[in-house]
Amino acid sequence: MDEFTLNNHASNPGTKGFNGNTKQQLPVVDWLADIPETKLDTDLVEVQFKNTRKGYFINSNHIQIEKGDTVVVESNPGHDVGVVTLMGRLVLDQIKKSKLNMDRYEVRRVYRKARQTDMEKYAESKAKEQATMIRARQIAKDLELSMKIGDVEYQGDGSKAIFYYIADERVDFRQLIKVFAQEFAVRIEMRQIGARQEAGRIGGIGPCGRELCCTTWMSNFNSVSTNSARCQDLSTNPLKLAGQCAKIKCCVNFEAAMYVDAQRNFPRKDIHLETADGTFYLCKSDTFKRQLTYSSSPDVMANLQVISVERAIEVIEMNRRGEKPISLIEKNISSDKAIDYHNVVGQDSLTRFDHKMNNNGRKRSGHKRRSNNNNSKQQ
Repeated sequence: MDEFTLNNHASNPGTKGFNGNTKQQLPVVDWLADIPETKLDTDLVEVQFKNTRKGYFINSNHIQIEKGDTVVVESNPGHDVGVVTLMGRLVLDQIKKSKLNMDRYEVRRVYRKARQTDMEKYAESKAKEQATMIRARQIAKDLELSMKIGDVEYQGDGSKAIFYYIADERVDFRQLIKVFAQEFAVRIEMRQIGARQEAGRIGGIGPCGRELCCTTWMSNFNSVSTNSARCQDLSTNPLKLAGQCAKIKCCVNFEAAMYVDAQRNFPRKDIHLETADGTFYLCKSDTFKRQLTYSSSPDVMANLQVISVERAIEVIEMNRRGEKPISLIEKNISSDKAIDYHNVVGQDSLTRFDHKMNNNGRKRSGHKRRSNNNNSKQQ
């Protein structure tokens, strides 16, 4: 039973779970764990199954369960086995966060804590998932269906199997379900997921060196466009922007709103600056330093001039009035700007608080101490 138990700590929502992982997917830190009375706010509990699938069930029989317990819950048909990941007031907050309409949501019951026989049946069902997925992919290929079977999840009692698939267009899988039912002798449920959801279910390490966001904390997937990358001056190379799901990385959206807000009063990139020296074209921008780099050639970075956003707006207004400044750089501002950073490496030295004394000083102080000791002994 220990093999399927969550660590019941607020600061460590990890699990050694169903598929041997040492960390729960999409965890929620129970920051109210030290306030036991919050568990009495509701009888609803959050139960997590394989990978990222979660559900909300009611403990109508008031069974003594805790976060991390493996429980048997009602399903259609039969029953399923999952791990309690959240209880009490935070369950209501999670329901509100996921915008779940509880009036239409069919709340099923928690039957009991999982017994040894339940876990043996569960392990027997899970052992068939890999072979079932490989066979299901072969059947879909034989039927010439443009779909990919990404994962298979058996219910805890083995009476139903959920087939997760990816398809770019509508797929008529009525014949496929008939073949699956005959082949696997279970109730079949087909569930379509996106490429981002598939990456979240499988898991992995991103180019940043950390676990994928879709595996660890992201539950809602918003569309990510190349405009979010352009406003941050990121390369639009698909090979650099694509994540493990072959879509644009979700993290491109994280700071896009901040960049858009910072660039609100920036001049448009297609506006050229006219000066007495010639025409200058925008080739680079530093959003948070509020600096723009202009080139005298639209194709090559030549005669680069770095000016502030305010100066660019000023030149644009002069051009609208038919005036041309002598130069982009303002005459009253020196081109040699002060460095806007400080060297703080020395502050990390372990000996920065030690008193510096030369050797002569130490010898003299030692000699004085010895002289005082001798005088006291003579007295």
